[in-house]
Amino acid sequence: MSQSTTMTIRLEPELKSRLDKLSAVTQRSKSFLAAEAVREFIELNEWQLNDIKAAINEANNDDFASNQETRTIFNKWGINGDLMATGSLKKFRPGSRIYSKR
Repeated sequence: MSQSTTMTIRLEPELKSRLDKLSAVTQRSKSFLAAEAVREFIELNEWQLNDIKAAINEANNDDFASNQETRTIFNKWGINGDLMATGSLKKFRPGSRIYSKR
């Protein structure tokens, strides 16, 4: 059996009520469900932080996408990549004319 440690947390009453219901329905302890939620939260955030650190290292090494690579990605998503890659578009606003009508 793995070692564990005790931690106390404060929950809003509504969240505590939801946890109680989930515990009853799943027949899992509240402690188990809370530990799983914390584990998933940490794994998600560690992954994001690691990717952010890697991206910062790439930027610090001047490892950027070329204009052509940028155009290709934006065009893939239906955005006028020529405007984005050349810097002609100063502000991106959803609903603006940079979306192509495909």
